[in-house]
Amino acid sequence: MGDKEVRELLRQIPGVDRVLEFEAVRGALARHPRGIVLDAVREELGEMRKRILLGAGPLPAFEADELGQSVARRADRLAAYTLRPVINATGIVIHTNLGRSLLPEEALTRLETICRGFNNLEYDLQKGQRGSRYVHAEGILRELTGSEAALVVNNNAGAVFLALNTLAAGREVVVSRGQLVEIGGSFRIPDVMSASGAILKEVGTTNRTHLKDYVSGINDRTAMLMKVHTSNYRIVGFTSEVAMEELAALGRQHGLPVVEDLGSGCLIDLAPFGLSGETTVGGALRSGADLVTFSGDKLLGGPQAGIMVGRKDLIEKCRKNPITRALRVDKMTLAALESTLRLYRDERQALEKIPTLRMIAISVEELGRRAAELAALLDTADRERVLHIEVRSGFSQVGGGSLPARDLPTSVVAVRSGQFSANRIEEFLRGFDPPVIGRIESGHFIMDVRTLITGQEEIIAEAFERMIEKK
Repeated sequence: MGDKEVRELLRQIPGVDRVLEFEAVRGALARHPRGIVLDAVREELGEMRKRILLGAGPLPAFEADELGQSVARRADRLAAYTLRPVINATGIVIHTNLGRSLLPEEALTRLETICRGFNNLEYDLQKGQRGSRYVHAEGILRELTGSEAALVVNNNAGAVFLALNTLAAGREVVVSRGQLVEIGGSFRIPDVMSASGAILKEVGTTNRTHLKDYVSGINDRTAMLMKVHTSNYRIVGFTSEVAMEELAALGRQHGLPVVEDLGSGCLIDLAPFGLSGETTVGGALRSGADLVTFSGDKLLGGPQAGIMVGRKDLIEKCRKNPITRALRVDKMTLAALESTLRLYRDERQALEKIPTLRMIAISVEELGRRAAELAALLDTADRERVLHIEVRSGFSQVGGGSLPARDLPTSVVAVRSGQFSANRIEEFLRGFDPPVIGRIESGHFIMDVRTLITGQEEIIAEAFERMIEKK
């Protein structure tokens, strides 16, 4: 394309004021603030100029209807929320990228009740004076774990940081080399320890650490013995680690607090569901840990929070640390956490009403039935018979850095098509409203029904129907 043709095409690009008069753009102005629509117009016209100058195809269309519709769609995208609901068909129950644990209905109701009006977040109703926000979940945490005291901060990384900074700043913390974990977002125990002011003292080897290693690591600079849950990996084979009972006895012998970072924070025994070996918070305390930290939004099934339970004197020191204010939680976290924790007073109720536990505990038979229902809905939506739909056995994961290498038997619906590649199916469903997130395996788009919420099967069927219509 010559310079003359380029100049002619550039002259044909309408001005911003003219585009604002297009019918579709006037509709966008009725839906969105003028500034957003102006941005959409300028971006659309800018892309048209860029394509012309680069000689890239296809050449832009200048028809008012088509350009107006394109601007309106862009304005809708610019005005849309960035945090959106999605359908999790991955089979990963605690999916870090998809918001981790779902809150129980009781927590959602409590959130609305607390947030609709004023509340006693930091007001002591008995004394008629300022109180502390930290009392609101402490009682139920002590009740459920058997701890002397409890403290809630913003997340488990914050809880670990606070414990280290309060109890070990400038002194050494003895940790097994095999427990120097890195989790999502490059969160590393050595880095957190360094930032807290504590000094890491590695003992043992990657796969084997013995009590004598901890003994040799203790000196007059030692402030703490620490045990870290290997939340996202397992070391198997020729391995050895020191039990909490032994580590706690060593700590008492030397007058050192023993802290365990449990990560996920399991409150009930998951062995009946094929997930044995996970230490519960109460079990860690009964084994002798002086302080236990864990998350509120993983296996516990509540909101994001960092919880520490254990000895009252240690908790009180952490509470008084000025850093606690930087890590404190708000009324929404406390409301959702307390209401979730109350469900644990009845284990059967917790398994039924806490979505994370319910998804873990669901039977293989129920999963098979749900997969068959989804497959039938997809078959009905496939009027043109372009899909091959199959129910298969598969495996789900707990996720969220919880219970690594522990697979949960499940049923999945696998879809392939001669007209749509697996990548095209994945892309279309990811762009649907609401987005449907699955996975691709061996040329099939896979949907695991374990993580679907009742009623989402119909939405998935609608998404496939729309995809087929637009082929």
